[in-house]
Amino acid sequence: MIRHIVFFTAKSPDKVDAICEGLSLLAAIPYSLTFEVTRNDKVDLYGNEIDVVVYAEFADRAAFDAYKAHPNYDEATRRVRPLRELRYAADIPAESAVMA
Repeated sequence: MIRHIVFFTAKSPDKVDAICEGLSLLAAIPYSLTFEVTRNDKVDLYGNEIDVVVYAEFADRAAFDAYKAHPNYDEATRRVRPLRELRYAADIPAESAVMA
């Protein structure tokens, strides 16, 4: 299983809703096991730069690749890219995750 986590910062606070709306197109892509788009609550004591988080899980690399090849992925990218400042992504094999 692959955990796909993407962090976005908005160019300005008034762009956060539009970023969430654009990213919500990804929810209609059928290849993920779990999919969420959420605003960062910004309650961390040390860093609250991130505005929006995407979290998705995929059964395997083939499902993840199919997700990225879907037309909604390109449309979401087209809508969100001009609104965001930074994008950080992490793709983590679930079997290598350390549980505390």
